[in-house]
Parts: sequence; structure tokens; C-alpha cells
Amino acid sequence: MKSDLVFFVSIISLAFLSLPRSGYAQHIAEDSCSVQILVPGLKGEAGEKGEKGAPGRPGRVGPPGERGEMGEKGEKGSIGRHGKIGPIGSKGEKGDNGDVGPPGPNGDPGIPCECGQLRTAIGKMDNQVAMLTTELKFIKKAVAGVRETDNKVYLLVKEEKRYMDAQLYCQGRGGTLSMPKDENTNALIASYINQAGLSRVFIGINDLEKEGNFVYSDRSPLQTFNKWSTGEPNNAYDEEDCVEMIASGGWNDVACHITMYFVCEFDKENV
Repeated sequence: MKSDLVFFVSIISLAFLSLPRSGYAQHIAEDSCSVQILVPGLKGEAGEKGEKGAPGRPGRVGPPGERGEMGEKGEKGSIGRHGKIGPIGSKGEKGDNGDVGPPGPNGDPGIPCECGQLRTAIGKMDNQVAMLTTELKFIKKAVAGVRETDNKVYLLVKEEKRYMDAQLYCQGRGGTLSMPKDENTNALIASYINQAGLSRVFIGINDLEKEGNFVYSDRSPLQTFNKWSTGEPNNAYDEEDCVEMIASGGWNDVACHITMYFVCEFDKENV
């Protein structure tokens, strides 16, 4: 009984729900049967020109144009600010002496003084100081230490001079350019050159007065002793009239105008 009642209620509910759906389906069926065809009309007349729109955003930067012609020269501008100070220029030449000025007034008279003897003494002292200064310069230019034989003292001077200037330099100090007149003296000077780390020096031999006639700086002729290197003297270019000693002790004739170090010779009794 109870199951029959449930079945009856279900039938009624289904029937109730089917009524609206049937009406909706009929409405759709009616709408689908009506067909509307849309056809475009003729082109109308042009309308009035609209107002100017807002400016668009800037486009991309185009390529640079060709260089234009040079314009006219502008007016001169105002003076700019001062630049940095430049480097100091080179020293100019000495100018001409100015005109002599008028003489100044006479000075006050000095105090009477018998200063003759004092002035004489001061003058002598000045001369002695000058001589000592000259000798000190000579010693400074000489190599430390000297070489000696029984009668001679030899001093190597490290100052490049021409032959004649070197001879005058030695003579001004009471000597002469070295004159190796025997094997022992020659070996002594050669050893002196080597110990000083030099390769050659002027010695006191030349043929300035007569070509091929070599003499010592005291004008004495060469005797049997000589130490000419192989092929020397050769008077190359017809201008080699002075003599050098090389580190091995050999002699070579050279031009007198070139400069090199030299060895002075002094008598012991005069030193």
C-alpha cells in the first residue's frame, strides 16, 4: 500500500515537470522556423570632416641628414675665463748692457791704517790657496794610488784630453807624458792601465816634427827598445802622429786630435 502511494506521487511530479518543458520546446520550434535575410544598403554620402584628433606619440628617430652648408660667421663672443698657466719658457738671450749711470756720491773717508804688510801677507795667502785648489782638482782627477820606479813616479789621470792638452797638463804640474824607455817601465804602465779597468792611454811618444821619426816627449829619440803592436806604426789616413799604449802593453800610432786618458811621469826628486 505504501509502495503504491510513492509510485503515484512520482507519476504526478513527472507530469507536472513535463508541462513547462513542452511549452519551451514549442517556442524554440516556432523561432527556428522564421528566417531573416540581412542585405547591405547603398553607400551613404560622406559625412562632415571630424575635428582634429590628439597628436600621436613620437615616432622613431630617423637617420641623420646630409651635412648642410657652412653658415655665416657669427659675431665675436665675450672673452672666456682665463686658462691654466702654461709651462715656463726657455731662458732668453742676454740683453745689451744698459747705459752707464751717474757716479755715486763719495764715500766717507776711511780710518788711517798702515796695512801694507797685512795686504801683502793676505795676497800671498790667496795665491797659495789658489795653487792648493788647483792641485786638489788635479789629485781628484787622478786615479787613487801611483806607480813608482827607482827614479820616477807615474800618475794615471782619468780625464780625457787631446795629446797636446794632456802634455801641457802634465807639464803644468812639473812632469811630462810618460816615457816607457825600457821593458820594466812599459810593463809597470801596462799593469797600471789594467788595474784601472782601461783599454788604452796616451803616452809621451810622437812623430809630430818629422813623419816616421818617433821621439819621446822630452825630444829624446827612441833607441833599441819599442813595443809596437803588429803592423804598427802605420800612419793610417796620414794623420797618426801620436802614440797610445793599450792594456797589453803594445804601442799604436793614433791621431793626435782624439781624446783619451793619459799617464803623467814625474822625477822623484821634484815631487
